[in-house]
Amino acid sequence: MKNNKVIARVFGGLGNQLFIYAAARRLAIENNADLILDNVSGFKRDFEYNRHYQLVHFNIAGRVASNTERLEPFSRIRRYLRRNTNKYLPANMRTYISEDVNQDASQLISLKVEKDIYLEGYWQSEDYFYDIKDTLQDELTILSPIDEISLSMLNEMQPVKAVAVHIRFFKSPDLALKDESFIKYYDKALKLMESKVENCHYYIFSTDLSSARKLINLPDSKITLVDQNKGDENAYRDFWLMLQCDHFILANSTFSWWPAWLSSNDNKVIIAQKENINTDEALSISDRFFPDPWTLI
Repeated sequence: MKNNKVIARVFGGLGNQLFIYAAARRLAIENNADLILDNVSGFKRDFEYNRHYQLVHFNIAGRVASNTERLEPFSRIRRYLRRNTNKYLPANMRTYISEDVNQDASQLISLKVEKDIYLEGYWQSEDYFYDIKDTLQDELTILSPIDEISLSMLNEMQPVKAVAVHIRFFKSPDLALKDESFIKYYDKALKLMESKVENCHYYIFSTDLSSARKLINLPDSKITLVDQNKGDENAYRDFWLMLQCDHFILANSTFSWWPAWLSSNDNKVIIAQKENINTDEALSISDRFFPDPWTLI
């Protein structure tokens, strides 16, 4: 007897891809269903961000979707029709599940997969997958080989109390560096981290490191700019390095959320900005984005 399928449409940056995978993986496990990942349709028209499918770098379960499972040919039209038809059906009759950001996680996590279903959404809360955290910590590890520069940086990190600092510019750096709330967040976060963790060293991750450096009011001896991983296709390398850190100062981004959440350090300090939350696609989200133990400022 064949298992039913959970066919998840993957899109967005690496952080978004991981949320999509985690929610779909939990649903598949709970229902003894096969996990299928559409790794094409969410990227072929991403002309603005030019994102790449990056789950291939992880030890994930499931397989990529066939042309038929991606609803080819005319997939855009067929997805549109299914999406709009299904939203009028009772939840237990839907075969195309689109995220409703106004509802809590219970609708998805209680779903019974009694036929093949399509899953589309960001699913940006641990509520969708917290009960499989151990599984995700095993699967969301980077497949080797890791590049020599990153391995060398890991050797530098190991003797120190490493803090990953992620700085994401959602507007031009010139405008961001005039934004009082943006500047104050990093200033307060650094001071708070200094008060909580003695003798730490900061590893700065950003797509614009020269602008990011201006936000960090610390001497050069206390920071390292992680500048070797250029381009979206190498984001997984920064992810791997972040995961090696002990503590975290997050940007308003799904990307740095994941290393902080997956970190196995029992004493980790995680600081995030509560106000003006934006994801990689500038989608406003709720407080469910942040797990309770994290420090919000």
